[in-house]
Amino acid sequence: MNDQLTLTPEEKALLESVEAGEWQSVENRDQAIARYRTYAEATVRKDKRINIRISKRDLDLLKKRALEDGIPYQTLISSILHRYVAGRLVEKRSA
Repeated sequence: MNDQLTLTPEEKALLESVEAGEWQSVENRDQAIARYRTYAEATVRKDKRINIRISKRDLDLLKKRALEDGIPYQTLISSILHRYVAGRLVEKRSA
């Protein structure tokens, strides 16, 4: 049996980051866990269906971005809408 762990490049980068002390504990850990669990449950629960019309160009760009992020494009759209209505996604203003 091999006692050495085989890590992916991403896992190696995470390990190095932890060992370099770049990670910090969150204040009120249990409250933070509960808050993020609530967010996740609300995001995952999809109990309504909608139909919208958007331009082909916008849909193609959404699909491209979702592919880059490794998620289905419908999930990306749902996430964007959720973050917007939760006030965590705001329009970027030009200077």
